[in-house]
Amino acid sequence: MDMKKTTLSALRKSLDEKQISAQELCGECYRVIESGEENIGAFITLTKEEAEKAAEKAQTRIDSGEADFLTGIPLAIKDNICTDGIKTTCASKMLENFIPPYDATVIEKLKGHDYVLIGKTNMDEFAMGGATQTSYFKRTHNPVDANRVPGGSSGGSAAAVAAGFVPASLGSDTGGSIRQPASFCGVTGLKPTYGRVSRYGLVAFGSSLDQIGSLANTAADCGALLNVIAGGDERDATSAKLPKEDFTGKIGQSINGMKIALPKEFYGEATDAEVKEAVMKAAKELEALGAVLVSCEMPSLKYGIPAYYLIACAEAASNLSRFDGIKYGLRGEGKSYGEMILDSRNRGFGEEVKRRILLGNYALSSGYFDAYYRKACALRQRIKAEYEAIFELADVILTPTAPTVAFKIGSDDNDPVKMYTADMLTVPVNIAGLPAISVPCGRNGDNMPIGMSIVGRRFDESTLIQIADAYEKEHN
Repeated sequence: MDMKKTTLSALRKSLDEKQISAQELCGECYRVIESGEENIGAFITLTKEEAEKAAEKAQTRIDSGEADFLTGIPLAIKDNICTDGIKTTCASKMLENFIPPYDATVIEKLKGHDYVLIGKTNMDEFAMGGATQTSYFKRTHNPVDANRVPGGSSGGSAAAVAAGFVPASLGSDTGGSIRQPASFCGVTGLKPTYGRVSRYGLVAFGSSLDQIGSLANTAADCGALLNVIAGGDERDATSAKLPKEDFTGKIGQSINGMKIALPKEFYGEATDAEVKEAVMKAAKELEALGAVLVSCEMPSLKYGIPAYYLIACAEAASNLSRFDGIKYGLRGEGKSYGEMILDSRNRGFGEEVKRRILLGNYALSSGYFDAYYRKACALRQRIKAEYEAIFELADVILTPTAPTVAFKIGSDDNDPVKMYTADMLTVPVNIAGLPAISVPCGRNGDNMPIGMSIVGRRFDESTLIQIADAYEKEHN
């Protein structure tokens, strides 16, 4: 079975009609992984023994006729989402041997459907990076071209789907960490509205920006996963307590008359010409389906990167202060308390994590808080206001997901500023807390995938999935 383009619905049908068993499907995943993982490096931890037991349990449920949508379905989980009894490392030496004593809320929900966990995927250390190259354990390669990055920080989750190791996966998105790797690897990635999915059990990077989401082969599959993992949670005060809804409910409905905004700043000189051409071609295809294209402006886009990195790094500095070598994680050496903490953090954190902690502490320090962090928060409100103004004119916004296709491994290793500016098209969505979905919309001259991003109003994921699905079916 080739899972590179397999949908969850097709797998559900095969399982229910006994064309394949949950155990056979699980075994097929590991067969493909064994043949390709050495070249891709998508996983930090494979959970074959646990997966076989879960598949056996799922098959019992299937045989009884009580299967849910995800019963027996194999998934991969980003390694910053806690899994009870299974290592959760955040791709860091600091947590190399950390085994959580509890499940994240999203894992509890998936277990309620008897899903099958295939493994924990590689990522940038503590989700800090845009290429899945800062992991302590390994570098992940793009399945389309192994000489290129898969994007990040959820690059392992995207690569696992693109390589056909699993039909879908979970990742986290702080500034584009689901959408950018989805674009680079040629899969679909959904970042829900901030608060739509509980963050309980997600190891925090930027608490006001982080959101768990999904990667799969279709928008419908991303919506089906969101149906399972969404919902309020008493253990996460930022989660939204909203009525349950079917995020795939609008699929198949006409998009005739829908207004799609095209902010000119997203199509500027910083965006590669082939990327712009592919996204504009997609816009014309949506127009042919009855959508109305609307030109607009978002002048604060140029402030997105500085605002994002000041806020994100300040929150990271605060969140990562808990890793002191005492409660859990790598324990350093020293003759005093201060020396022990210094050694723990010096050996436990990689260079990129240290860089962001330093930047965050600087922005929060006395004398610089007003000059930097407070201004970044003010810019956040301005960016939110500009999105709201656009949504008075249009139903959704269409932009390139990333300004370029996947770049060569090693090309940006020594230029953090260049790496940061590559997030310029994705970070505004996180700053504003909006939902967005990245959908493949073509290839460049080197046959590398190009992704387009559809951004919606808060808690309007259903419309994004409706439009993305309509495009996928039209674009084939």
